[in-house]
Amino acid sequence: MKKRVVVALGHRALGTTLPEQQEAVKKTSKVIADLIEDGYQVAITHSNAPQVGMIHTAMNEFGKVHENYTAAPMSVCSAMSQGYIGYDLQNAIREELLNRGIYRTVSTILTQVVVDPYDEAFYTPTKILGRYMNVEEANEERKKGNYVVEEPGKGFRRIVSAPNPVRIVEIDAIKALLDADQIVIACGGGGIPVLEQDNHLKGASAVIEKDLTAGKMAEDTQADELIILTSVDQVKINLGRDNEEALGEISVENAKKYMEEGHFGEYNMLPKLSASVSFIEKGEGRSALITSFDKLGEALKGKTGTKIS
Repeated sequence: MKKRVVVALGHRALGTTLPEQQEAVKKTSKVIADLIEDGYQVAITHSNAPQVGMIHTAMNEFGKVHENYTAAPMSVCSAMSQGYIGYDLQNAIREELLNRGIYRTVSTILTQVVVDPYDEAFYTPTKILGRYMNVEEANEERKKGNYVVEEPGKGFRRIVSAPNPVRIVEIDAIKALLDADQIVIACGGGGIPVLEQDNHLKGASAVIEKDLTAGKMAEDTQADELIILTSVDQVKINLGRDNEEALGEISVENAKKYMEEGHFGEYNMLPKLSASVSFIEKGEGRSALITSFDKLGEALKGKTGTKIS
């Protein structure tokens, strides 16, 4: 049987602007194609922070100058970002595979992720997005019930909550594509956050940490490995100190110890370690790999990267 892997792509794999993204996915597609050529069964998820911020700003600015249009909710902006990124990514992967003589369908699934309405994150928003606003605009956002934060000397920006993923709504479709040996892109940006109201799914004004959703998708698809591609080759402890140390292969127990000791940034490396540990602990024979997307080949051979098992 093929080894099933979930790959989480970070910002470097996608770029920021439209031209940057189109160039970045060409390089990223080669990394994904290498995995497929080596016999892996691949599901992909990705970040969307610059893209969803751009969409949020554009839609709100459009609504301001056209009285018959309203500002776009965060859930709608998240959905747009999944389509926009998935479009470029799936076409780049398809082209790279065809160039190698590999005929395989690549599909993007618009993916919703249920969050808990009582998640403590809703009371302490942390994710900053969108353009800078002046005082009047910030007050208008507050009147809508939205949170804003001031950045001294720059202005105000919208800030939203980052609740934990509870359930992936379209997980059966994701599994069906993987079982059919197809490449699937899903849960982009952590998924579209939704609240369950009987049979209705209501979009939540939030974003979900993409690494946590990647771990959830890996768990639910019974993946063998979770690969998180980021901007560094290896995870480090004691970062910036004289005793800074790069981590090679470590156990789940050591990973948990390092997390408890506070070695990792809450919005940077900590979610990656948390997702990896949670995924590994819920199944036998699983592992996780954290490295940069341009060093994945070396990391899979044990030459770099941080492997948790």
